[in-house]
Amino acid sequence: MSHTVAWSRGCAVCLLARPLSPSSTSRTIGPTLTTDFLARFEADCIPRIVDAIVRLYPHRLQVEVLPGNRTGWPARVRIQGHGVAELQRFTHPLDVTLAWDGLEVEALFAEGGERRFASYLEALPAKLRAWQEPRQLDWSSLSQADPAVLIGGLDFEH
Repeated sequence: MSHTVAWSRGCAVCLLARPLSPSSTSRTIGPTLTTDFLARFEADCIPRIVDAIVRLYPHRLQVEVLPGNRTGWPARVRIQGHGVAELQRFTHPLDVTLAWDGLEVEALFAEGGERRFASYLEALPAKLRAWQEPRQLDWSSLSQADPAVLIGGLDFEH
């Protein structure tokens, strides 16, 4: 079975994540190699995060990638879902945006970053479950107490 993931270039406000400093978004390593951390995060990491989320609830979630809302801010992931109204634990349909800290994104591309990111992906299902009660959202019924939930300033610890 396959799943559809919408890669959108929409926009939402993210106030809790920290941008990369202008000097850190592009850094020269050696004489010719330039690394753009934000582009690498969006190209290399975001698809793996989206895939990990969609695998948890196949055919039930709409997941889209939102660009950083300002220059130097990492891309975000918006997760939406509509469950059966009679089975919803909370009033509103699921609408959660995940936003990562810019300095944490940059750290993924330092030594040990790939191992750290792989551990993060393994821990992501438990992280999602742990956010349910404090954020008043329910992944099973695809509902939440507030109209929209922003989980920002995220790091890659597990």
